[in-house]
Amino acid sequence: MISQKMTSTERRAVISLSSIMSLRMIGLFMVLPVFALYAHDLHGATPLLLGIAMGIYGLCQAIFQIPLGSLSDRIGRKPVIMLGLLIFAAGSLIAGFSHSIALMIVGRALQGVGAVGSTILAMMADLTREEQRTKSMAIAGISIGFSFMLAMLIGPILTKWFSVSALFFLAALMGLFTILILFVFVPVPQTSRWHRDTEPEFSSFLKLLVSPELAKLNSGIFILHAIFTATFTIIPISLHREAGFAASHQWHLYTPALLIAFVTSLLCIGYAERKQQIKPYFLAGITAILLAECLFWAGAANTFILITAISFFFCGFSLLEAFLPSLVSRTAPADRKGSAMGLYSCSQFFGIFVGGTAGGWLFGYAGFTGVYLFCIMLALFWFILAFFMQPPRYLITHVLHLNPSQQQEWNSIAAQLNAIPGIKEISLIAEEGTAYLKMERGVATHPDFIYLKEQLGS
Repeated sequence: MISQKMTSTERRAVISLSSIMSLRMIGLFMVLPVFALYAHDLHGATPLLLGIAMGIYGLCQAIFQIPLGSLSDRIGRKPVIMLGLLIFAAGSLIAGFSHSIALMIVGRALQGVGAVGSTILAMMADLTREEQRTKSMAIAGISIGFSFMLAMLIGPILTKWFSVSALFFLAALMGLFTILILFVFVPVPQTSRWHRDTEPEFSSFLKLLVSPELAKLNSGIFILHAIFTATFTIIPISLHREAGFAASHQWHLYTPALLIAFVTSLLCIGYAERKQQIKPYFLAGITAILLAECLFWAGAANTFILITAISFFFCGFSLLEAFLPSLVSRTAPADRKGSAMGLYSCSQFFGIFVGGTAGGWLFGYAGFTGVYLFCIMLALFWFILAFFMQPPRYLITHVLHLNPSQQQEWNSIAAQLNAIPGIKEISLIAEEGTAYLKMERGVATHPDFIYLKEQLGS
């Protein structure tokens, strides 16, 4: 009988690796709410270069995420993670010492080059059993979401006592501290191997790229992060110029807005999952982003409108950030989930770069109005795209391991699986001796499924 609980080693691995991802996330994002106002005064700064500095880390993340993950398959996870964290810390130090926009761009780029997110998830897969994999990834996702919200809150608060450059130094310390966590608390995996459910396969990218439903989801995460980065290219400046909030006082707006967004999004996510009504809430999240951009544009000098707009923005952002990875996982073929998530991550990071660059250029060319109209148009386009999206299938992925003799009997085994109600998709990867199933949750307790698993010893 397979244990449904994590072992102590699995818990230790998941908690420590999630902590590494969370601290890196806090270090990267706590500067974001005040970055534009700070970088605007650097030597040589122009609106376009400001936007590039905002988004360049996303481009570097997109470029280096998969190569570093592939390197870790060959030389080991811990060396690659340590290398990425050292590069992140070095980039943070350069950004902290920067007095010119050019050097700031270099520092931000290096922060992105340390793209170890996929490697950390691969190591988590090395250290957890497949039946605990979904739970492990969910814990990591929740910790990342919480860290993002915390970073957006504490960054403006810390500027009451410290300069923005000090936030970069703090990020560097966090990067170095995570190396300590990596070598003291993270267990050493017995083997490191490529995981089809968490790591990308290059040969699958083209097929997944043209998949209509996945293309809509990848376009969605691209648009979401383009809007986010473009918005925060100008929001700190707008709050200062038009509403009179200095960088050290902008937390007065963010604190109530983030608390409202956090509670609201948690309630909506829980209800949507329980009632299996993700699509209406997904569309509501896009609508919230759209309304927020309209309010930013119309009420830049009104404190109440600004708090309302920021609340709408983060409610929508939190909902969509939670739903999109889940929808990709549910939509992707069972045997190509890792590749689908890799493509999704690349779309997300490219969105950050495009949003920052476009936001900076539009700010220089057409002012605040140009950026807000850009974001409104993107949100409208996304709403139309999502409106015609197929409602998600509420399925889980299950893995069966087959020995060589069982693989020879695959046709018979597949026929038995297909006869069980609720199994929707079956894929055999012969070279791995692994069968990937997509099925309804209740199938796991179906007598025929339990009997077949016992016969297979899987």
